Amino acid sequence: IKKMERIESMLKDKTLTSITKKERLTLEREKNKLEKVLGGIRRLNRIPAAMYVVDIAKEHLAIKEAQKLNLRTFAMVDTNVNPNDVDFSIPANDDSTKSIEIITNYLTNAIKEGLEERASKKEEKEAASEG
Repeated sequence: IKKMERIESMLKDKTLTSITKKERLTLEREKNKLEKVLGGIRRLNRIPAAMYVVDIAKEHLAIKEAQKLNLRTFAMVDTNVNPNDVDFSIPANDDSTKSIEIITNYLTNAIKEGLEERASKKEEKEAASEG
């Protein structure tokens, strides 16, 4: 992430005027690649409480990192992986885009609902303490 930010600042400050066009294009490609891979976690200001994984076979390193950080892991589990590698397994076909879409939408809606409920309870507590 720091490397990506360094490249971005170099591109914005025009400090790359002394390098060749080819080197500048190489840096821009590298920045775009880093943005694609790390763009989502770049704006995190704290470690998340949980992690959702679609394919634990492909994302085994992410699962190991989550275990090191003691994060709760939710994952779609197909027949070709060990369901004990995650905290909460969701038996599903992780190769089907339709099943991925259905489960991801369900989880997203549940998270939104939970956040709204927490916000309303917080407002109720504040109103009760004021009145």
